[in-house]
Amino acid sequence: MRAVIVAVGVAFLISLFCTPIAIKVFARLKAGQPIRSNLGLASNEGKKGTPTMGGVVFILATVIAYVAGHLALTTLPDLQIAQVEPTITALVLLGLMVFSGAVGFIDDFLKVRKRHSGGLNKRGKLLGQILVGAVFGVVALYFPSTMTDAKGTATNTETVGSTTLSFIRDIPALELTKVGAVILFIFVVMAATNGVNLTDGLDGLATGASVMVLAAYGLIAFWQYRHWCADPSYTRDYCYAVRDPLEIALIAGAAAGACVGFLWWNTSPARIFMGDTGALGLGGLIAGMAMSTRTIMLLPIIGGLFVIITMSVVIQIISFKTTGKRVFRMSPLQHHFELAGWSEVNIVVRFWIIAGICVAIALGLFYSEYLANVT
Repeated sequence: MRAVIVAVGVAFLISLFCTPIAIKVFARLKAGQPIRSNLGLASNEGKKGTPTMGGVVFILATVIAYVAGHLALTTLPDLQIAQVEPTITALVLLGLMVFSGAVGFIDDFLKVRKRHSGGLNKRGKLLGQILVGAVFGVVALYFPSTMTDAKGTATNTETVGSTTLSFIRDIPALELTKVGAVILFIFVVMAATNGVNLTDGLDGLATGASVMVLAAYGLIAFWQYRHWCADPSYTRDYCYAVRDPLEIALIAGAAAGACVGFLWWNTSPARIFMGDTGALGLGGLIAGMAMSTRTIMLLPIIGGLFVIITMSVVIQIISFKTTGKRVFRMSPLQHHFELAGWSEVNIVVRFWIIAGICVAIALGLFYSEYLANVT
């Protein structure tokens, strides 16, 4: 727990105090977010020129906080050595965040350079997401843990990901091949990155929702660490067969802390936007959290707000192409309510409430499954 707290605190402070520096740097570089003024959205007024690519700050803060958390771990001599040293789990999770963010950075850079909201074309962005998902999906499924006890006996041979579909844990009846599991993971990465990206658009909306989702995964991972099958001191039959749960909790906590620090400057009226850099980076990390905690089918509940907003876009497209009519005034859903006369702050707060309810339901399901098996 000490290491997680250190990571959260370091990430928060770096993000809080470095974001103003990023605002000045991006403003000097004229890296302002291109704004379409013909949409009739009240939230767009006065936002032209607001610096974008702010996701760079909380991505770097997360990586630095991870290192700080590991320095704190070295002061705990009774901890498993495989949890003290950097692991493949950290490589996968941080790699997903950094390289998904890199795809978003290219998109943001092209928008700024062209002074147009187009950015990277859909095919390029899609190929980038597929490549990131495929590379880290392979790493997650083909490199098992080598944790051993004092006698040299293997105590944990888990991979970061699993070839089995999972809800609260792996479901043995839903076994996939490794190739099938990698394809599934690519889909999860694409869904999560696009879900967070579509949710972004109002000041603080995606950032605040991501804080709740990441905090939930931090709690899930830490609970798994306290009830971990590979822990020689844990004697109960009921445990979680995952790899490096403390690593997952540390990274989830660091990312959540970094987002809270960024939210100080990103909330209405935003002084900086996360851009696709931040949205895709957060989506990639959230996808990795679902895979590494073996809760892939729980992700649509934890990230319920992202699902709702994504489905509003899907419904709008299908309806318009099949009937020529629009279900919503505009999609994504937050802009429908803008055109209905809701203020930006009201929409953000109410959507945060929805996100919090979804997270609470998911955590309730996770804990209920544990209670059902230990009582």
